[in-house]
Amino acid sequence: SFPGGSAANTIYGLAKLGVKTGFSGAISDDTEGKILLNDFEKVGVDTGQIRIKPGAKTGAVLCLSDELGRRVLYVTPRANSLLTMNDLDLTYLNQARMLHLSSFADDRQFKPLLELTGKLDSAVKLSFSPGALYAAKGLKSLNPILNRTYVLFVNQSEMQQLTGKNVKEGAEICLELGCHIIVVTLGKGVKLGKETGQGTSTAIGYIRDADTEYTIEPDRRNLGIKVDTTGAGDAFATGFLYGLLKGKGLEEGGRLGNIVAQFSVSKTGAREGLPTATQLAQRYQKL
Repeated sequence: SFPGGSAANTIYGLAKLGVKTGFSGAISDDTEGKILLNDFEKVGVDTGQIRIKPGAKTGAVLCLSDELGRRVLYVTPRANSLLTMNDLDLTYLNQARMLHLSSFADDRQFKPLLELTGKLDSAVKLSFSPGALYAAKGLKSLNPILNRTYVLFVNQSEMQQLTGKNVKEGAEICLELGCHIIVVTLGKGVKLGKETGQGTSTAIGYIRDADTEYTIEPDRRNLGIKVDTTGAGDAFATGFLYGLLKGKGLEEGGRLGNIVAQFSVSKTGAREGLPTATQLAQRYQKL
């Protein structure tokens, strides 16, 4: 049993890297809720915006995985499904340089999410990780969020769900809808055409903005055994956002994302393996 949650994992990872972070969400006053609060507080996440829903249970996900890396997730949102617009402090959120959003299992939270994105200050950059739950809603439903999104994080299957297209064609559609940067994680690797249009390369990540595209190729050196891929996408987002916040370019951000994901999969659970800033710098220099 481990602390988790898609956006929560990314925020935890950024805090561990030394970024000033806060979190808005809902938990219960049960044992699991206290574990989540304590886990955030030990890396310095501001938990003052986390709402306690007495009488409910803290949300949980049952993850079943096998030795081939295949997974299935069963979500029981519980207290998460009680979050309303009244629980979100716009003044607090509008102080952020970047707001990172993920999805909710219950449809009741979708309308407040749309309302929130409409009320965000224009100076706040929106980072959005829809996951399979929101990708399945399709472009029309998500358009108000995508139109406001600065960085969109999806994996290959989510891109297919969301747009009905392959990685590159789907990224083009998302750019046309208003996203500034598209980041697609590709698991163990996918053959993609090179930027020059000549030949193909095996990529574990594809990054695109209006002017350029980058493929992140796998590092073949032995960097440790993969123990658990749960949260690898959240970890990639951690590294990429860290790069952006530090003024790095898209390609370098992709490399940082890949390194943080490598750390993540080295231990069981989504957060146990996440690096400190010193560990990330040392691995980056080594590579």
